[in-house]
Amino acid sequence: MKNDTQILPIRQSETKADPLTELARQGARQMLAEALKAEADAFVASFADEQLDDGRQRIVRHGFGPERQVQTGIGALDVRRPKVRDRLATPDPSKKIRFTSNILPKWARRSVSLDALLPVLYLKGISTGDFQEALSAIMDPDAPNLSPGVISRLTAG
Repeated sequence: MKNDTQILPIRQSETKADPLTELARQGARQMLAEALKAEADAFVASFADEQLDDGRQRIVRHGFGPERQVQTGIGALDVRRPKVRDRLATPDPSKKIRFTSNILPKWARRSVSLDALLPVLYLKGISTGDFQEALSAIMDPDAPNLSPGVISRLTAG
């Protein structure tokens, strides 16, 4: 029997299949995941001597945060930030030890180099209405974190 109901995905004209770029993105995802894990592990290890009254480790790894996209120079990367937990039960939140990643801050949606690129493009004469088109070669064509309001705020600084 012949299968005539097979649906083939149609590639959009603005997206180009580039195996080299996809390989670079995959490598960047893996390297970023390993670096974030190593950073969290080093933080936990730095508090290895901190223990609770019952002898358990006070600071422990606690899974991962939700997956999110971060815009970088090679396009959007899906990342999951490792979480660290302080087991000390205290009513005073200022006594809790908090982990903040230096590589990927909690609310980061774009790389720092990309934030630095936007005002430079603006100063070179690209109007705010053309940012989406100008940056589509660098990032994904959708670029969800580059709304006109974000661009205006960045260029005002």
